[in-house]
Amino acid sequence: MHRTSLKVSYFSQWETPDMTLPILSEGASALHRDPLWRNSGAETIEEYARWAVNVCGMACLKMILAARGETHLILSLARACTAYGGYVVNETDTSIKGLIYAPFVNFVRERFSLSADVRTGVPTVGIPAILAGHRFFIASVNSAIRWPEHEPPSKGGHLVLVTAASQEGIRFHNPSGHDRASQADVVLPLATFDRSFANRGIAVGS
Repeated sequence: MHRTSLKVSYFSQWETPDMTLPILSEGASALHRDPLWRNSGAETIEEYARWAVNVCGMACLKMILAARGETHLILSLARACTAYGGYVVNETDTSIKGLIYAPFVNFVRERFSLSADVRTGVPTVGIPAILAGHRFFIASVNSAIRWPEHEPPSKGGHLVLVTAASQEGIRFHNPSGHDRASQADVVLPLATFDRSFANRGIAVGS
């Protein structure tokens, strides 16, 4: 597979990685039981629960930065990205819109000196070529990719970190995987990945 031969540490978008199934059955309120929530950098459990369901992109960034030896709290990244317009927070209804790609690219270029660019209209078979020139690809997929044996209801809406790709398969870390097999170094055939892939994402260098 093209890229990467180095081990990339996995981080979930929840501080306790096995929270996925409770969240799917109960909603974000399940995060109020996450015993590790303070590790996110949130000031309150409510802030953590509000943000955690929206920070798949920040989990991808956290993994990218960890690969070069940097440690960052996921909510610290989210706040900084928000200042660039990467998230839009509605204080009236507490909704959070994002990740918005173009501001995110500006954010990582300026704050971390990462090379990054938005890619659209990307066929799944084109991902190996992207990784031939970039260390990572943050791909927009349906979150149901955690169950590859099922047909996803749509494409996109969730972000995963692609670390390697070839014409045989795509390897990625999924910030909201529900068990080890669906979280780190997941490898799927291109055709399976394609069912969830929205043909867009962000190519990121080191």
